[in-house]
Amino acid sequence: MTETISQPRTSEEATDAVGTGLLVFAPLRLEANAVRRGLREPGSRVLRTGMGAAKAARVVRESTPEPFGALIVMGTAAGVDPDLKPGDLVVATEVSDGESTVQLPGADLLAAELRRAGLRAAAGRMATVPLLVTSSQRSRLAAEGYLAADMETAALLGAADGRPVAVIRAVSDSGFGPGMVTGGIAALRSLRLAAPVAERWAAACAQRTVLLAGPRSFCAGVERAIEIVERALELRGAPVYVRKQIVHNTRVVSDLEQRGAVFVDELDEVPDGATVVFSAHGVSPAVRDTAVGRGLSVIDATCPLVSKVHAEARRFAREGYTVALIGHAGHEEVEGTLGEAPESTVLVQTAADVASLQPRDAEKVAYLMQTTLAVDEATDVAAALRERFPHMRAPGSDDICYATTNRQAAVRAVAEDADLVLVAGSKNSSNSVRLVERSQRAGTPAYLIDGASDIELSWLSGVSVVGLTAGASAPPAVVSEIIAALSGLGTVTVTERVTTTESVQFGLPREVRR
Repeated sequence: MTETISQPRTSEEATDAVGTGLLVFAPLRLEANAVRRGLREPGSRVLRTGMGAAKAARVVRESTPEPFGALIVMGTAAGVDPDLKPGDLVVATEVSDGESTVQLPGADLLAAELRRAGLRAAAGRMATVPLLVTSSQRSRLAAEGYLAADMETAALLGAADGRPVAVIRAVSDSGFGPGMVTGGIAALRSLRLAAPVAERWAAACAQRTVLLAGPRSFCAGVERAIEIVERALELRGAPVYVRKQIVHNTRVVSDLEQRGAVFVDELDEVPDGATVVFSAHGVSPAVRDTAVGRGLSVIDATCPLVSKVHAEARRFAREGYTVALIGHAGHEEVEGTLGEAPESTVLVQTAADVASLQPRDAEKVAYLMQTTLAVDEATDVAAALRERFPHMRAPGSDDICYATTNRQAAVRAVAEDADLVLVAGSKNSSNSVRLVERSQRAGTPAYLIDGASDIELSWLSGVSVVGLTAGASAPPAVVSEIIAALSGLGTVTVTERVTTTESVQFGLPREVRR
């Protein structure tokens, strides 16, 4: 699959005179001077356009600035959202003058970079109005979901002519706080401080190829766990309690919280008799016993592949084996597996741990694995165990789940040809962290991000090929949002590189079957 995503054009044909460097449009002299004081790069230029749509349109129509690579409109604006204060920055996700609307992908990325620079910044809709905003207009625009309003931006965007374009406006008058003079001073200061960030944005602008790893995102176990919570809410109503995060992803957890799921760390936070869902990572028998003793209505969302490891732990323990569990301390899956046979199971994290392992009987040692480990890492530890205990028993089939293995193979395939790899996933997602490590071991820089706003502009400077994947607990929509954000920095050509196709499905527990 190959797809090209371009920055929205504001004229039918892009100009041939495309250069490099940042061009800033600032309507007023004070605004232009504030931005100039903040700029650091010799190739950056500021052009004062004048106040109002008519002057802005004349600049676009008649001015012929030297070739530039990226355009940012910067100036002050009236804040219409009551949460905004003078000096706050608004990065436009779209600009509308009431007749036409221009979408500006990548606004969340730029707003996050401004926040990392210590500035207050929000991404959202911006309106261009013909006259200064009145109180009644402010209320109407706020009700329509706009954050701020100005008098020039919609007319100025046409000058981008297919190049990357963004809008940063500083609130000078929110209608709720300090007056115009005090607010104006705060706004000009914010514009000056935002100027270096605008230059970093321009340096990151370029045409790019995105190599999309396949498979990526949700696995069958994650899809099953999320559907269990959704159906429990549908059938039993909110609240439905979930012990720990149902899967390790902040987006998924937030979405389910909005629907009525309540996430708790331990069962003592769950009211007697309430419905509780066990997460996909599994729990120990002690947790199950506590739930029964409390009279809780339990729905088990443990991934069937994790349940398989639990069953193997019980079987080996019954047969008198010392079980070496290869995994990471503190991970919920590991804690659940250790709890199945605590007197017979020992956690082994590295090959060095093998030397200190003291089994009851060296002839009766078995090993199991956390399902989300890096394949290479787990293989090294297993080899060390096998060298020390030649008669060691292995699980009947691989413990590392198919989805983990497939995603690691896929990220390796894109990392070989990428300048940079982005992995969508949360920091507590073991399988997502392993994808980052797998890319780094291949010699390609890689970063773990929850979404587009986590991308730092400095990562992208000089990068023409971006590898992109998502951990097994990350929603597919996040990948689309990241691609859209990158398209705000220039034309993106997306090529999917599929190493295998997945068709695994798991059934639902009887408690949530319709």
